[in-house]
Amino acid sequence: MADHAHVVIDLGFGDQGKGTLTDFLVREASPRGTVAVVRYNGGAQAAHNVVTPDGRHHTFSQVGSGAFVAGAKTFLSRYVALQPWALQVELRHLHGKGVRDAADRLLVSEEAPIITPFHRAANRLREWERGGDAHGSCGIGFGETVADARTLSGDDVLRASDLRSGEATQRKLARIQERKRDLLRDVARAAWEAGVLTEELQDLSDPRMAAVWTSAVEPTMALRIVCEDELAAAVRDSATLVFEGAQGVLLDEWRGFHPHTTWSDCTGQNAMSLLAEWAPGATVERLGVLRAYATRHGAGPLPTEDSAMTVALPESHNDHRGFQGAFRVGSFDAVLARYAVACVGGVDGIALTCVDRVVGPGRWSYADSYVLAPATRLRTLPLGAHGDLAHQASLTALLGQARPAFADLPAAQDAIIEWVNEAVGSVRLISTGPTATDKRRVMDALTGP
Repeated sequence: MADHAHVVIDLGFGDQGKGTLTDFLVREASPRGTVAVVRYNGGAQAAHNVVTPDGRHHTFSQVGSGAFVAGAKTFLSRYVALQPWALQVELRHLHGKGVRDAADRLLVSEEAPIITPFHRAANRLREWERGGDAHGSCGIGFGETVADARTLSGDDVLRASDLRSGEATQRKLARIQERKRDLLRDVARAAWEAGVLTEELQDLSDPRMAAVWTSAVEPTMALRIVCEDELAAAVRDSATLVFEGAQGVLLDEWRGFHPHTTWSDCTGQNAMSLLAEWAPGATVERLGVLRAYATRHGAGPLPTEDSAMTVALPESHNDHRGFQGAFRVGSFDAVLARYAVACVGGVDGIALTCVDRVVGPGRWSYADSYVLAPATRLRTLPLGAHGDLAHQASLTALLGQARPAFADLPAAQDAIIEWVNEAVGSVRLISTGPTATDKRRVMDALTGP
């Protein structure tokens, strides 16, 4: 039975360093026995970058970010939406980087919904239709898939269990294609007239696509797709579980800033539910991950955004050119950080990443509050009732009007850690570079390991 568990929760808009932290935690725990990485939300839109000490790099999407560590397993839970073709591509990439048994170390819940080309096409058409009011979608069809899985049944929903049968897969794919084509007929016509999204329109209209895609994902049928009892049994064979989150709390379906949100719980609640089922006696560490500066990939509010910082702190692995849009950077935002911590009910510690990128001879900039009126300052955002999207939309409007109150301090590592420790929460771990050797536990929130 697993006796230790770490729950990795992104306290930002995603991209805070979940992958590199997961890799570190797996390496830290592996001497104690078998480690399993559990994906507890999201899907193939995840892009978690890991660089090994020997210089290998991989952007983990569906395979757990501990896969570079020999023997580390990946469990894709029922809360994950699976994209089989993308998973095959990822497994091939890992094979080329020396991880030849990643598929053998992978278990998939049979209840996981499947992202299809038709969900992807529908997703992109809807986002295109929004124009200047785009939500900030990754464009892979995750939200479409989750929405269908929640509200539909029968042949309208494809799940991992269906991948065991080519006949069932093709039948359901044809039904999903037909349904999406009928629902989006007017939008598709407008896109065709505008000369955009031609590949997506072809996917929706081509009657051969169901058969073609079924054939393309046939290798996925060889994966270990298991029932919940089998997954629970595999957990009992693991000494440590690392629950790797996707996206971030500020994108959470119910706590994020509507409508710039995802169709997923990003608060860690799914992980805690799975732990209650699988390992109720485990010692749990909940780590909230934050960069030492604010970031956002795609549309939506970023109150401390700074174009000069975006230029000065370029991304090594996040692409500005994709469907999601530009990667933006700003000063550390303690208001949003406090709100995220409140949304998850607190964390055991903060994992502060990218510290090395802001340390230097200059000053480190942060916002500790927002100015709403000459005599009104806000240090955190009010929590509404769970599911109150009107409240979340009002917070989105507030972020558009608020003026961050900036301050700064010497850009020294100890000073930054001490300030975050006091302003947001206990800093338990810091990252000063891309590899696991650049991570260390912080016992006194300052220099002592």
